Amino acid sequence: MPIFLSHFLLGLRALRRDWRSGELRLLLLALILAVAAVTAVGFLADRLDRALQRDSGQLLGGDLAIDADAPIPAEFLREAAERRLRVVQTLQFPSMASSGEHAQLVALKAVTDLYPLRGELRVAAAPDGAAQTAGHGPAPGEAWVDGQLLNLLGLNVGDRVAVGDAHLKIGRIIAYEPDRGMRFINVAPRLLMRADDLPATGLVAPGSRISHQLLVAGEAGAVDGFRSWVERRLQRGQRISTLESSRPEIQRTLARAKNFLLLVAMLTVVIAAVAIALAARRFSRRHHDGIAVMRCLGARTRQLSAMLWVEFTVLGLAAGAAGCVAGFLAHQGLVAIVSEWLKTSLPDAGALPALQGLAAGLLLLLGFALPPLAGLPRVPPIRVLRSDLPLSPVRRGPAYAMGAAAFLLLLWWMSGDLTLSFIVGGGFLASALAFAALAWALLRALDAVRKRLAGSPSLRFALAGMARRRGLTVTQLCALSMGLMILLLLALMRNDLLRGWQNTLPPDAPNTFVINIQPDQREAVVQALGAAGVADPVLAPMIRGRLVAINRQPVDADHYQDDRAKRMVDREFNLSHARALPASNRITAGRWLDPDGHEVALESGLAKTLGIAVGDTMSFDVAGQSVEVTVSGLRKVDWDSFEANFFALLSPAALRDAPATYITSIHLDPARHGDLGQRLLRQFPNLTLFDIGSILGQVEHILGRAVQAVQFLFIFAVLAGALVLGASLFSTRDERMHEVAILRALGANARQLKHALRVELSIIGAMAGLMAAFAAVGVAALLAHYVFDFPLGVPWWPWAAGMAAGLAVSLAGGGAALAGVLKTPPLASLRGTS
Repeated sequence: MPIFLSHFLLGLRALRRDWRSGELRLLLLALILAVAAVTAVGFLADRLDRALQRDSGQLLGGDLAIDADAPIPAEFLREAAERRLRVVQTLQFPSMASSGEHAQLVALKAVTDLYPLRGELRVAAAPDGAAQTAGHGPAPGEAWVDGQLLNLLGLNVGDRVAVGDAHLKIGRIIAYEPDRGMRFINVAPRLLMRADDLPATGLVAPGSRISHQLLVAGEAGAVDGFRSWVERRLQRGQRISTLESSRPEIQRTLARAKNFLLLVAMLTVVIAAVAIALAARRFSRRHHDGIAVMRCLGARTRQLSAMLWVEFTVLGLAAGAAGCVAGFLAHQGLVAIVSEWLKTSLPDAGALPALQGLAAGLLLLLGFALPPLAGLPRVPPIRVLRSDLPLSPVRRGPAYAMGAAAFLLLLWWMSGDLTLSFIVGGGFLASALAFAALAWALLRALDAVRKRLAGSPSLRFALAGMARRRGLTVTQLCALSMGLMILLLLALMRNDLLRGWQNTLPPDAPNTFVINIQPDQREAVVQALGAAGVADPVLAPMIRGRLVAINRQPVDADHYQDDRAKRMVDREFNLSHARALPASNRITAGRWLDPDGHEVALESGLAKTLGIAVGDTMSFDVAGQSVEVTVSGLRKVDWDSFEANFFALLSPAALRDAPATYITSIHLDPARHGDLGQRLLRQFPNLTLFDIGSILGQVEHILGRAVQAVQFLFIFAVLAGALVLGASLFSTRDERMHEVAILRALGANARQLKHALRVELSIIGAMAGLMAAFAAVGVAALLAHYVFDFPLGVPWWPWAAGMAAGLAVSLAGGGAALAGVLKTPPLASLRGTS
């Protein structure tokens, strides 16, 4: 018989024997529950993520958007038609609309049939009318406009507005446009018309600066295939639009939501790792004698190692398959609940979570069961006669290194985020080492204290037992600390992290931009806003300028490979100047600029994109004049503040003579400010008000849905965490039963044993709770700073909750263990027949 087949059959026989004897039940249960937890969370997180991405398509107007500086190539349209995708083309550019002697700059947008493909276009029949969803765009010869354009031009619904050479009838007022971002072209009042009517306006001519866009919608597979096809054929001036490029105010919220879901799934993996390690440790300790017998009968080390590898690989595959099925069935019931909570349907899940579940089972089993099992094949045969003989030291370093590598690899595969994986995985491994070192030091200190205690026999007896079983006590302390740390971290995420995220969007966040304020109107506008109850409005100057040189070398888009860099070089910048650093900005490199010098404080993301560092020079063309400034520092801008922020802030002296208009962002509450917006437009007809309330509503809606999803996943992860705490106590049950049996044989009564055990478990629980609280707060602070990018306060409750939970778990587990011991005769326990 071939050696491989012989080892395989031997491993199967060992698996069958251990299964019948019940030795694998705890390990198998831990593995199935771990895989089920990972798979269920993975399926649910995958479907929630797909739903968020699907709904985010409503913010683009389609499942895919392609922007271009020239007309969309015909081959793109043909390919989309062959893939049975629905398409819409849009053209956007600034133009003038007029009525009689009145004229106004508008953000003109021409659309084809079927617009929008995703999301809702809501319109009203009158300025104060109720908004209704429009199933299509404007009719031929008709234009839909923002309500403020009527005031600026003195028109009503039904009147005609001149757009170039065409006169269009105003049919509806736009209440909400799903794909309208915050780019400069969209800040002017919107005028929406049909693309078929555009030639009649005479506005489109060769060389016209028009933004073309192709919106695509259809089955997910077809859209993904079309995207891959397009990416290989993109030319200069063509790019795939994403939330990051077209809707940055939404993209950050979606990224945070995804990170929260990933964090819950990854913490579930941590829970699984701890549970499997504890179960494998118990399996290893209970098999020392059996392996010694096999060594006496002639079994070789290599043969025993192969047997264990086969046994645990087959066990991992079987448990992984069962866990995947259980996780999928569990998530089906959970989806119905989540869909009801979120008031939306979830798309079908992909196969990736099932593969991740199988891989998680094998990696966790082999990675965390291998170190405790590494010494089993080398158990000395003499142990058959002397079970108290200490085991020879085994080099478990490579096994532990393999387990750590497998664990970190699994986290990175699940998240795709190296920073998030390193903080969670590295925090888990560092906490385990810190817990072990601290527990060992605390036990030595308690042993020294015990020798000086004169009274309290129960306390001295409990401390003596902890010192005598130092290795066992350290293991239990680490296991309890890890389990409590994970639960506390989940609680911190549920409360403090989510609250910190929600606080990034305060209730009084600006919801209206007021632009085109002329220099001679500044004081009057500030007075009008102040009289209406808008406190301390900040008017920021806005100057148009084009970047022409970096370090006195001409700037050319062809010098950059990054699409964003090309776009930034080709466009005009909105420049501003300020004497003090805005509250929503902070310096990340260099220093704040000198107001009397010629310097610029640049947004850090833009500096990275263009390859600009502190000390470099930048030259801007401002109204035909060259303005050269030195980069004094880099700024991190809090775009979540929805304040008037700029990529480039210059010294006031550098732009002293530059023509400027002013912009401000304010919070308008209809209950407090009434029709302030309309009153401002009547008093200052040249102003443009841009209402971003709908954008804030989208952010709040996505945030609320993601918070609900995290809350639900939190409940599921807590249930999985209960397995760790139970396994940590059950793993020491055999040793405790044997020790208590010896003490009972020596005359100790049940009351003495019960009291001593309670003292010991109380000490262990309190120590574990304190260590877990410190670790959980530390990991949560790292996540808040490096992953979610918002401050986390210093909560007081984790230490109190950690000690309370540690005491409760230890005492409850100790009571259960003691009850089993008291029912077992001491002689049976000593003979190992209990």
